[in-house]
Amino acid sequence: MIPFNIPCITGKEETYIHQVLSNKKFSGNGPFGEKCKDWLEWRLSSKKALLTPSCTAALEMAALLADLKAGDEVLMPSYTFVTTANAFVLRGATPVFIDIDPQTMNINTDLIEQAITPHTKAIVVVHYAGVSCDMDKVMDIAEKHGLFVIEDAAQALLSTFKGKELGTLGHFGTFSFHETKNYTCGEGGALLINDSHYIERAEIIQEKGTNRSQFKRGQVNKYTWQDIGSSYLLSELNAAYLLAQLRTADTIYEDRMESWNHYAEGLQPLIEKGKIDVQQIPDECQHNAHMFYIKTADLEEREDLRAYLDRKGIMAVPHYEPLHSSPGGEKYGRSAGGEPLTKREGERLLRLPLYYGMESEDVGYVVEHIQKYFKE
Repeated sequence: MIPFNIPCITGKEETYIHQVLSNKKFSGNGPFGEKCKDWLEWRLSSKKALLTPSCTAALEMAALLADLKAGDEVLMPSYTFVTTANAFVLRGATPVFIDIDPQTMNINTDLIEQAITPHTKAIVVVHYAGVSCDMDKVMDIAEKHGLFVIEDAAQALLSTFKGKELGTLGHFGTFSFHETKNYTCGEGGALLINDSHYIERAEIIQEKGTNRSQFKRGQVNKYTWQDIGSSYLLSELNAAYLLAQLRTADTIYEDRMESWNHYAEGLQPLIEKGKIDVQQIPDECQHNAHMFYIKTADLEEREDLRAYLDRKGIMAVPHYEPLHSSPGGEKYGRSAGGEPLTKREGERLLRLPLYYGMESEDVGYVVEHIQKYFKE
């Protein structure tokens, strides 16, 4: 079986974890955590990076920093993982779901402004498959209406929009280091603070609502409860694993891109014949080869192809069920307009195996059997 994903291992992870064991410092914000934050701030030109236990936790911190509360509304795509909405529902805010652009599966920026009400406080964009939204348009709308912009860049580390790193364009950016992501530590995430005004409060929220970070830097002689917060630190063991990934980031990137390009070239004849569609990369976007997906004619064909590939030893998988029509979405959120494209395009989408170290022969095998399916 060719699996859909294999968690990335670069070779230095075990060495770094043994160093943590020798250091006897396991909790968050240790030496390895600091090196990871330094790398993120350097590579992304970020004002401040904080490591978190997950992208979910980073989104929760963003919701706290934006002071969201009951009665507030947050605009977001319906085609996303549940935590994009949950982080804001936990603050009492209402997710307002917006349809997608079928070319990228990102939020349709043409529909954002008409969904704004006096209760709207933030726009959450999701850079699906590591491909950016039109961030110029999003930021212009946000500035016009005085809204926060939060980038759910869970899949998008090292992707760019007009040469600028995703996660650095909104007020806050969030990343995932889950085992399914390009760069992983099993479970982990990061929050980027792109407005210096929020750095001090972000550190307090991350440290259970205390000014412990200032205490560690010698800025105060004791730390005390200052604000609401929670335990939003990534353990030093996870950070050690992550550092090995970040220091090999370009190698991982190039390896995944090679597989992505192999898929694109091999499936081009089917695209030209109109048998399948594939993800579109706008000219101003550079993606990170997080995902390669195809779209079939409809749900029935997708499931038939999926079963065929499974019989051939290939694990291909669909993705999200739309949030607006889910039980949780109907209970806690509302739809801005029915989201017909979210449903239709989501039912056509099938993700192909893609991971660091995937053999060229395996990519070729997947391409071969997709071609055979459409010839039979």
